[in-house]
Amino acid sequence: MSQFESMTVFTRVVEAGSFAAAAKTLTLSPTMIANHIRKLEEELGVRLLNRTTRRQSLTEAGILYLAHCQSILSQVAEVRAELLAQRSEPRGRLRVSAPVSFGVERLIPAMADFLAAFPGVDLALDLNDRAVDLVDDGYEALIRIGPLSDSRLIARPLAPYRMMVAASPAYLARMGSPSAPDDLAHHTCLAFRYSAKSKWRFTGEDGPVSVAIHPRLEVNSGPGLRAAALAGIGVVLQPEALLANDVAAGRLIALFPDHELPSRPMNLLFQKDRRMSAKLRSFIDFTVERFGP
Repeated sequence: MSQFESMTVFTRVVEAGSFAAAAKTLTLSPTMIANHIRKLEEELGVRLLNRTTRRQSLTEAGILYLAHCQSILSQVAEVRAELLAQRSEPRGRLRVSAPVSFGVERLIPAMADFLAAFPGVDLALDLNDRAVDLVDDGYEALIRIGPLSDSRLIARPLAPYRMMVAASPAYLARMGSPSAPDDLAHHTCLAFRYSAKSKWRFTGEDGPVSVAIHPRLEVNSGPGLRAAALAGIGVVLQPEALLANDVAAGRLIALFPDHELPSRPMNLLFQKDRRMSAKLRSFIDFTVERFGP
């Protein structure tokens, strides 16, 4: 017998005019109705109703308590209705984390279509390349690149995160265009600042090829390396998502089209929840359809 239930019973008794009438609307026995009222009065230490065999009326304390009960029950009903609406219609603020390069080059442009399709959803998108925890950091969905280790989460696979080697037309005009990965030993290469890898790996018709590079410029961000390549400083190895637009526009030229570069798995992660909100489900469905394998 919860206090919330007793407040509901008390309010219904006043509205219905009698214990018997309230019992019918609540599908409770008159005895149970009386028990709720008695319990409330004992806990509050005041009489709420003046009762006779023919009629009942509110005491001064009962009038005050009724006003508060009606306010509380109304607020609870409003919150319940709002939550039910969010379950059936995509509404509310959705917090998502994604890698920087993929987020800037692919995800954010796609969100124009998502936000147009679901006008009731507000998106809070955090772009960073560090490992984040969906639960502890307060996200509802993550896009993560690389192997998965968290079995608490559901993973929906997206298209693999592919890499690309490219250089600017100005650089290639000045230094010549490498015809095979081995030629990179004689070219200026641009590398990620904190990468422990000193070799770029390719797979061609004759099998795997590993090329040792000696970078003249190291930068601690993908966009920084892209800017260096656009400036004609050297050859860059970065995600296809970061370089594809420049290649399509002719600002960069993709090298070694007959060779395949290593790719990494990319997944959309979210919590197991039988009562998933409509806003999260809409984001999952949209993202998998747009970026799925």
